[in-house]
Amino acid sequence: MARIARGCNSVAPETLRFPTMTLIQGYLFRQIGLPVLAACAALAGIGLLSQSLDQLEVIVERGQSIWVMAKLTLLALPQLIAVILPIGLFVGALIALTRLQREQELTAAYAAGVSRWSLIRPAIRIAAIVAVVALVTNVFVQPWAQREARRQAFAIRTDLAALLVEEGRFVQGPGGLTVYVQQIEQNGLLKNLFVYLDNGKTVTTWDAVSARFGRVDGLPVLTMQNGSMQRYSSRDVLNQLSFDQQVFDLSPYTRTTERIRFKPSDLWLTELFDPTPALLESAGTRGELAAEAHSRLASPLYALAAMALALTAILGGSFSRTGYSRRIAKAAGVFLIVRVIGYGLVAASAWNGALNLLQYLLPLATCFIALRLLFRALKPHRRRVWAPLERFKARFA
Repeated sequence: MARIARGCNSVAPETLRFPTMTLIQGYLFRQIGLPVLAACAALAGIGLLSQSLDQLEVIVERGQSIWVMAKLTLLALPQLIAVILPIGLFVGALIALTRLQREQELTAAYAAGVSRWSLIRPAIRIAAIVAVVALVTNVFVQPWAQREARRQAFAIRTDLAALLVEEGRFVQGPGGLTVYVQQIEQNGLLKNLFVYLDNGKTVTTWDAVSARFGRVDGLPVLTMQNGSMQRYSSRDVLNQLSFDQQVFDLSPYTRTTERIRFKPSDLWLTELFDPTPALLESAGTRGELAAEAHSRLASPLYALAAMALALTAILGGSFSRTGYSRRIAKAAGVFLIVRVIGYGLVAASAWNGALNLLQYLLPLATCFIALRLLFRALKPHRRRVWAPLERFKARFA
């Protein structure tokens, strides 16, 4: 409270003419912004943890490195930003505003002559910054990250080492190829390798002390070291050959017609609004793509609605020393209902394009109603007096 009072006395009248924040507004900006940043970071950490648990399959079953797992986890984060930022903004703003109101710092600012709009302007500015960050993420960062994650997942799914090699097990590949590896080291070196190939005419086996997957002239190969090869001839005579190094061509066993299939969340905004026939066949219908595009543009508006509801929950009523749990619960319930309706509108807009307009109107209407209630609650209300009733009370008083 004393800090606010000193800030009020130090603000010169000339500085209020400029659009920059005053000393009080800068103080409120920091006091609200830091909890918002902390809440968003905490939610992002929870999201990264959940994504990392989902990506454990990449290491356990696919034999990939921890770096690949970390890369896939980080690439999944931008898609969560649209969900994380409004919630983090709402929670952080409630924490900051509750503390400022309980310590009567906002009351001191009112007593110093600061208007209501000047008082909430730092909070609105924070909400606008969060909305811009969410918009940039949805339009530019998310499609790039999703495409990279899709390519990485496709590379892992079609990785020859992951398909043909599993430690301690016989893995059957295409064309009658069977591979067994006793041990796989972290650097990719295969120990005690056994390869069995039955092409329908001859049966050939290789065994090697060590081996490694690689590429020669762009073709996948298996380089075996310190091993031997056994093959039956057409006369059923066993031929055996020992070698120090043998290169086995794997290109006949790696041909695939599978291609990367992008989902609506992987596409750029221009592709969503104007999809090609190939995208319509693989990614979805025109209505689904348009609904995804409008959802990316409309979801940042929920940051403004979240801040407006937080301001109304704390400042939309009289001062209370016992807390604002009831008003916070109401605001949280309204925000939850509005956000769920927003997700429902995205799904419904895929079937009816006219509903895309409601994706923008819903958060804007929530913001307008919340601010309307806030300013009405801060105005002094006069109790309506009915003259006959007052005379009746006076007679029997």
